[in-house]
Amino acid sequence: MTRTLAYVIAGIVLLLDQLTKWLMVSVIELERLGSIPLIPSLNLTWVENRGVAMGLLDAGGSDISRWLLVVLTAGISAAVIWWINSERDRADLFAMSLILGGAIGNIIDRVRLGYVIDFVHFYVAEWSFYVFNVADAAISIGVGLLLLRAFFGKDAHAKKEEEHA
Repeated sequence: MTRTLAYVIAGIVLLLDQLTKWLMVSVIELERLGSIPLIPSLNLTWVENRGVAMGLLDAGGSDISRWLLVVLTAGISAAVIWWINSERDRADLFAMSLILGGAIGNIIDRVRLGYVIDFVHFYVAEWSFYVFNVADAAISIGVGLLLLRAFFGKDAHAKKEEEHA
């Protein structure tokens, strides 16, 4: 995978994120409806997330917290761009492209609306998973891939072999 392809993938994630949010707002009007059951254990549910992932760091939607989160996520995005530009490993480039596209998608919401639109709601009986969006899913998958590579990738395996030698 090339760096150019990494940016194309990030762009696709960004477009999918913004398209699905537009569909929720303009076509389905989920904000007005609140929640729509799709299949057992899956609803479309309107949530205005003023915190970060899974509602963490929600300071009640103040302007200060909003802009601090914009600056924080923009800084993370800049670090990911730097990492993409210096990375050679294809798997890491793919993971970072998912993170970058998702982060920019959520930044756009926060700047434009003051909150991030979340709408995918998985649950089983009384247990409920956090409501999320395409950007959140891409970020989570990207971070998960980086963690898997860190713990189980070639470098981790080579280090274990060196320790036992």
